[in-house]
Parts: sequence; C-alpha cells; structure tokens
Amino acid sequence: MPDPGVRRVGRRGFCVGLLLAAALPRARSEEVVAVGAQDLEWFDAARQRAVPVRLYRPSQAPPRPLPLVVFSHGIGGSRAGYGYLGRHWAARGVASLHLQHVGSDRQLWLGNPLELIGRLQGAAQEAEAIARARDLRFALDRVLAGDAGIPVDATRIVAAGHSYGANTTLLVCGARVPRAAMPDDLHDPRVRGAIVISAPPFYGETDLPAILGNVQVPSLHVTTTDDVIRIPGYYSGPDDRLRVFEATGGAQKWLAVFAGGSHALFTGRRGDTSPVLQATRELAHAFVRRVLSGDERALAEWPRQHAPLIERFVGPGSPVPQRPLTTA
Repeated sequence: MPDPGVRRVGRRGFCVGLLLAAALPRARSEEVVAVGAQDLEWFDAARQRAVPVRLYRPSQAPPRPLPLVVFSHGIGGSRAGYGYLGRHWAARGVASLHLQHVGSDRQLWLGNPLELIGRLQGAAQEAEAIARARDLRFALDRVLAGDAGIPVDATRIVAAGHSYGANTTLLVCGARVPRAAMPDDLHDPRVRGAIVISAPPFYGETDLPAILGNVQVPSLHVTTTDDVIRIPGYYSGPDDRLRVFEATGGAQKWLAVFAGGSHALFTGRRGDTSPVLQATRELAHAFVRRVLSGDERALAEWPRQHAPLIERFVGPGSPVPQRPLTTA
C-alpha cells in the first residue's frame, strides 16, 4: 500500500495528480528575456587559488538587484557545464554564477592516464572539499561587491550543485563532517536554499544525520533510479541519494526521482534536449521561486506536468518510502 503523503507519480498516479492540480491556482507566467554569459577570471590572493566563474545573466541591465544561484560542478567538471540550468534561470531574471574548482575540475582528465586514478582520489580528499566551499564564499563576496558588474540581492541567494558540487552545496548550507581536518566555518548564512543533484553520501562516514542535520535551509534533492557513481575507490548507488535526503535537516525539503537516467545525465554534456533535463531545470527554477519569492504554485504543479518521467516525488512532511530504488 502506498505510503501516505508520498506522491509516486506515474501512469497510475497521473489522474490523481491531475485532480489535485485542478484545485491549485495556475502559476503566474514569467517573462522570458534574452540571456548573456561572461567568463570572469577571479583569483583569491589569500588562498593563492584561482576561482574562474561563468555568469549567466539577463542581457539587459536589470532595474533592480537580481536573485542569484551559485552553482558548483561535479568532479572533473568546469564552469562551462550545466548551461541548461544557467540559461534557464537567467532567462527568467535569476543570475546564475557557475564556479570552476581548480583542484577538482576538468584538468583531472589531462596528463598521464596511468595517474588518473590518483588524481581523482586526491581531488576527493578533505583539502579539496574545504577549498570548494571557500571558493563559493569567495565568489559570493566578489559578486556582492559588484565585481560581476550586476546588482545582486544579498537576501535572495540559493546554492546548487551536482555530485561533488552537491556535497559542496550542503557544506555551505550547514553540513558538518566530524573530521579533524574539516573546519566549522564553511557554513555561509547568506545562502537561503540548496539544490542538491545526485549527492554522494560523504564517503567514509556512516552517521549522515549527524552530518546533515544542521542543514536547515529549504532543500531540493534530484536524482534518478539509475543514478550510480563509479569512481575508482568510490561507489555510490541510487539509494544513497534517498539517505542524503532523509538525513538532511529542515522541515522544507523536496525529493524528485526520475525513472531512468544516469549520474552523468545531469551534466548536460550530451546535449540539453533530454526530457529529464528539461523537467529538471523547470523544477529547479520552481524551487528558486518558492524559496526566494514565496511563490508555491509552480512547484506544486510540477509533478503533474511531468508525471510520465517521475518515479517518486516527496514534499515537506511526507514520509520517505522505505522501498529501494531500482537500478538497470
């Protein structure tokens, strides 16, 4: 029997979702504007570390400070990735700042292939996890100081990330890993919400509630039934995404599980025309509207609109179903 409060949306659940949505007011349509992108070569002199960024923004100068999403890529990624999200946000009046973490970016794939495993494993250590969180803080300092050339509303900021970037997002939103090397000052109170895509489970740790219970901002967790992470020395199956969701603190949290789609799908490297990516960017923006503007309608309607793609959708207050996710 289905768990009460859990909306599993599929063919059998579509009619129920349609009836529920019929009682909801339609989400207010948003103006879609032209988008510009610029690369900025920032450098943190205090840490002697480069922090390259790509900024997606409305092409026209905004009449008022913009809300902001700060995005952190997965291991081996770059600021050039996840453009399907950045362009979508910017076209709807939300600036999107995509970081490049130089200790765990695309440079890992270059050099002697026999040393690749060592490079990947080195990038997964505490030092780089700390540096990534501090990259985000530094980038926020710069953009709020006006160094990106646009006005940003310091009270309307969301952090987002995929894979390793999801861990980075959780760290700046209050997660605390109980290791001697991990400082307690990674939390950035300027961040008002977290978008967590395909989050690994903090490898080597077993008490996720102790790590993630301090995350109190609203959070959106996105994954698929085939979301498997395979890095030499690190394996994580789809059920780890559910454990991260369940352990995350805060009363306002959502979980969307797509039926099918690999871990790498969310990078957009193979193009951004996938229905799952289109649904993901709409969901991510609906969450931003909910957190930063208090507009709940788009997020409430989203499960109905994308019912054929969804294996599971859980909202605030709903119990997490104990049945495991399926894998291919």
